[in-house]
Amino acid sequence: MTCRCRFCSAPVSLSLVDLGTTPLANSNLSSREAIAREQSFALHVMVCEQCFLAQTTEDIPADAIFHDDYAYFSSFSAGWVAHAKRYSEAMIQRFALDESSLVVEVASNDGYLLQHFVANNIPVLGVEPAGNCAIEAEKKGVRSVIDFFHKETAERLVKQGYKADLIAANNVLAHVPDISSFVAGFRVLLKADGVATFEFPHLLNLIDKVQFDTIYHEHYSYLSLVAVEGILAQHYLRVFDVEPLSTHGGSLRVFVCQKDADFSEQQGLLTARAAEKAANLTSKEGYEGFTARVEKVREDFLAFLAKAKADGKSVAGYGAAAKGNTFMNYCGLAEEDITYVADRNIHKQGRLLPGLHAPIVDPSHIKDTKPDYLVILPWNIADEVAQEHGYIREWGGQFVTAIPDLKLF
Repeated sequence: MTCRCRFCSAPVSLSLVDLGTTPLANSNLSSREAIAREQSFALHVMVCEQCFLAQTTEDIPADAIFHDDYAYFSSFSAGWVAHAKRYSEAMIQRFALDESSLVVEVASNDGYLLQHFVANNIPVLGVEPAGNCAIEAEKKGVRSVIDFFHKETAERLVKQGYKADLIAANNVLAHVPDISSFVAGFRVLLKADGVATFEFPHLLNLIDKVQFDTIYHEHYSYLSLVAVEGILAQHYLRVFDVEPLSTHGGSLRVFVCQKDADFSEQQGLLTARAAEKAANLTSKEGYEGFTARVEKVREDFLAFLAKAKADGKSVAGYGAAAKGNTFMNYCGLAEEDITYVADRNIHKQGRLLPGLHAPIVDPSHIKDTKPDYLVILPWNIADEVAQEHGYIREWGGQFVTAIPDLKLF
């Protein structure tokens, strides 16, 4: 199969992994009647051998994913809110932000991050395409614009008098189909001496730790530093520092400035470049053999389910996250395999998981049903979930994670 790179337009023929055909990972169903209308799309990631951007082959329209009924609210993860607070404290100190500064967040969701700058009397502006999320942000005192961010959005904001000292873009760079126009907007909106930070799951970790479940249709791209630097350079922006993060199974926070700004390259950037070179992310060899490792994860989990069923054990899930839906649909699971998935997000409760069609329930359901196994689908917060729901030990229950390999604990 050959397609064109969504950034450099070169022919792309190097396959990273093909996960088959699945529904949109965040498209929870409102009722059993909605199952008949459910749509599925090919989920295949390929790598451009010119710019090394890993990307999905399908162009699902962004407004089919990010809309006024978007189900993801960042504030439902206490760990993620704490991460955002630490970020705000670090940025305020490092870049001397104060009441005269402006902090903009692109894809500001429900105000989980900008609320911390508001608490320090620093002016903020959120740009968020999902209206229901923006409404929640406004309740936190976060001034919000409901729109997709791209070059034209930035130009309109500049005309309205906005210029940013700091722009935050957490886990959004992968979500944009036109990554070039998106990045162009940062150059427009950023002050001459301003800084933008991008956080994204690192492709190096996706490959090394078999994190294939982070692949889903709303992630159009899977990012390495080498690919991101190339995209930024085309728009006269450059990376001057990189900070590794533990979030989402291993992410990078890259610090970006205007091409001619007075920021020197830091050791973090040099270290990250060296790590990608050692992993062969600038050659075909770095991407080969991944499919076989993904298939092994599926085989091991299906074997676990078969044994649990043979032993008469009950299996439930925790965390109706997109990554869990990718995983379960790739494994071909049905409701009889995982009877329900518990989730704290009240906006998801009462709905059905895409593809699997198991119900999403309040976590109190776990105590009521006492499952023998509780599969933690968002493995990146496994410690947080295990601590909060450690009571399953009272009836001999065990937690299960499947990635990077099967673990019962």
